Amino acid sequence: MNTPSMLIGGERLAASNAATFERRNPLDHSVATTAPAATKADAQRAVEAAAHAFTSWSQVGPGERRALLLKAAQAIESKGAALIAAMAAETGAAGPWAGFNVHLAADMLREAASITTQISGEVIPSDVPGSLALAVRRPAGVVLGIAPWNAPVILGIRAIATPLACGNTVIFKASELCPAVHGLIVDAFEDAGFPPGVVNFITNAPDDAAEIVETIVAHPALRRVNFTGSTRVGKLVAQTCARYLKPVVLELGGKAPMVVLADADLDAAVNGAAFGAFANSGQICMSTERLVVDRAIADAFVQKLAAKAAGLPLGDPRKGPVVLGSVVDAATVERCNALIDDALAKGATLVCGGKAENTLMPATLLDHVTADMRIYHEESFGPVKPVVRVDGIDDAVRVANDNPYGLSAAVFSRDITRAWDVANRIDSGICHINGPTVHDEAHMPFGGVKDSGYGRFGGKAGIDAFTELRWITIQTTDRHYPF
Repeated sequence: MNTPSMLIGGERLAASNAATFERRNPLDHSVATTAPAATKADAQRAVEAAAHAFTSWSQVGPGERRALLLKAAQAIESKGAALIAAMAAETGAAGPWAGFNVHLAADMLREAASITTQISGEVIPSDVPGSLALAVRRPAGVVLGIAPWNAPVILGIRAIATPLACGNTVIFKASELCPAVHGLIVDAFEDAGFPPGVVNFITNAPDDAAEIVETIVAHPALRRVNFTGSTRVGKLVAQTCARYLKPVVLELGGKAPMVVLADADLDAAVNGAAFGAFANSGQICMSTERLVVDRAIADAFVQKLAAKAAGLPLGDPRKGPVVLGSVVDAATVERCNALIDDALAKGATLVCGGKAENTLMPATLLDHVTADMRIYHEESFGPVKPVVRVDGIDDAVRVANDNPYGLSAAVFSRDITRAWDVANRIDSGICHINGPTVHDEAHMPFGGVKDSGYGRFGGKAGIDAFTELRWITIQTTDRHYPF
């Protein structure tokens, strides 16, 4: 059993009232982690510690920040086995997905290290004679990072690394579903030698989340929030930030379409679909949630994809290598089973997989899905995927855009010009041609449109998100005044 502690101002702490909460394994319900249940006083103390540390950290040079971030990358890699085990215990994640989390998280830290010397400004021509006008960037201040459970190492690091690279201090609020995984991330920053208060870590009981977040956001020293999670919770976070005029970056839910045009390479499309749909049992914000397939090749595509999906290994990730481990909770099973029942009752065809009795859910395909079925519109966030047959390019684009989300998308076609045109017509923050909807790189501008959120993580877009742009002038000659 894991027992992480909070980190506030360089001190390892329990909750001020000694309260704790449990996170149980989704498959056998054994206690995976017992973690501190932070109080409002703990949250306030974390902001104050981060604000105190900001005074000196914001003045640290880029070389020192870079060196510490590179050490953190090494520390994350050294904790790979522990992170993989903790993900299996807390979220049911399969080993390959957990290992990829560690790999990409280390890359994100190295990318953050590289941008410490890229936080630049510009000289702007002024109409005032002798006025040297500069646009400069400075650290925003204290940043609250909130990361979810589904890609906990990747998204935990994303919540912390770029803000630190820009000279901010951070309060990292763990997901209630994986406090041990997120605690190991903070251990890596501590091992790397970051000064006390630069990275602070709090854990809270699920029922206390809203109160803890509002306490932090309301504090005058808090300057930025970044949140990754569901659209439902993201809207609540945005409302809280709006009340206190605090800028927020939101990366929320998705219903990613993968469009397969009539001239697509079917083997490439099937491989991309299987990865995009079933990696981490479909529990990724970018997961392929709708397979939009031209009717001319739909039969062959579905047959090939069903054969591949049916062969994906399923099992308890704590007992050996699998592709599909446990989904995160029984609510996911209930939701996906209800989506299957609804689709079948309205005329869909079950191609492979089917309803589950526990959190080991098989890869499931539903063919002939139409707009009157819930799974056409609703995010399954599980390994149950609909195939929607369409007639031609215009119909494919219409279906791809027929939902309130807009995070990731994909288009498969041998004609790159045609695929480019389709990609430009899809409403999404991200679109991949002849690649899966699940694709992330540390230096890319990552984020969505519509109900998938706003703002961007990654690379120079991250610099924009976590710095303030200031206009400073230097009058180099005598200035004329009208009076």
